[in-house]
Amino acid sequence: MKIRYFDHAATTSVDEEVLNAMIPYFSQNYGNPSSIYSIGKENKEIISLARMKIATILNCKVNEIYFTSGGTESDNMILKGIAFANRKYGNHIITSKIEHSAILNTCEFLEKFGFRITYITPNSKGIINPKDIERAITRNTSLISIMYANNEIGTIQPIDEIAKIAQKYGVYFHTDSVQAVGNILIDVKKSNIGALSMSGHKFYGPKGIGIAYINEKINFLRMQDGGHQERDKRAGTENVPGIVGITKALELANNNIITYNRKLKNLRDYYISEVEERIPNIKINGDMNSRLSGNANISFSGVDGSKLVEMLSEQGICTSSGSACSAGFVNSSHVLLAMGIPKFLAKSALRVTFGKENTIEDTKFLLDALEESVKKLRKI
Repeated sequence: MKIRYFDHAATTSVDEEVLNAMIPYFSQNYGNPSSIYSIGKENKEIISLARMKIATILNCKVNEIYFTSGGTESDNMILKGIAFANRKYGNHIITSKIEHSAILNTCEFLEKFGFRITYITPNSKGIINPKDIERAITRNTSLISIMYANNEIGTIQPIDEIAKIAQKYGVYFHTDSVQAVGNILIDVKKSNIGALSMSGHKFYGPKGIGIAYINEKINFLRMQDGGHQERDKRAGTENVPGIVGITKALELANNNIITYNRKLKNLRDYYISEVEERIPNIKINGDMNSRLSGNANISFSGVDGSKLVEMLSEQGICTSSGSACSAGFVNSSHVLLAMGIPKFLAKSALRVTFGKENTIEDTKFLLDALEESVKKLRKI
């Protein structure tokens, strides 16, 4: 059975160019970068070169780039590192109710240590109002963390406006950019972003590698003890193949971002228009203007979203009923509930996220299977 994959917000395949760039560092150039012999020194130089390339893409300094194991570690490293380093100046953090669990669970952890967290509610389309953030700032606010683009509904937040507000009040600003990188060109200097998280496997790079950008002026504590790698801020032998892979993936993504977004938007818009025409009693979740090109999140009234995912899976179609990190749980999406969507509609949501290998033929197959599946489930 042919697999038709429509869950690119969860993960992506490794691009062939990325894989080819990585392979030598598994079996030939395998030296530990901390070693003083040649194959170790060479890999140290490879890491330095990768850091330079990434800094150029993000428009930041080389010493502001840290390699991690992924988006979750980057989020933890930034939030905990900044919170604990600056708690004597303030113990208040502002975030939103629609953040990824890597942010929400980290904030829950920080609350146990006396930090006060304000969770901003989005509007009905999943957009955070910068004025709500400004109203929440107090003299004890040390950090604001708002995701760049949402993993479930694809909404893109007004990051530049929020960052300006943070700068106005002298508050550090972080954005979880795991879903944005590869879909949006990001200039941290132009946008006044103080810290940023990303994960390689979201833009056709390998799993197990991420990046944390942290402005050199930000005071933060290391959260992982051990060796002195990453300027003594993140211990552990560097993942050289992963670093090579995420760098190559980021270069490719940024070079092809216009054509990539055009293709995804065409597929998504066709998919949504066909769903609207074929299937009654649906609700498109999220803002259609400020949205990632490949994201379509639709509620099908009277349908259990998880059962719909299973039924499509039986036909070789990969989709999601919510956040990938919530797979296996039947609880309604916290994102949709925070937007004020009734629980019965939130539970009926199906997330389809397009990628570069998707075709119009695959999309038509998905639409036929979806239409039939919804009809069957509504009869049960």
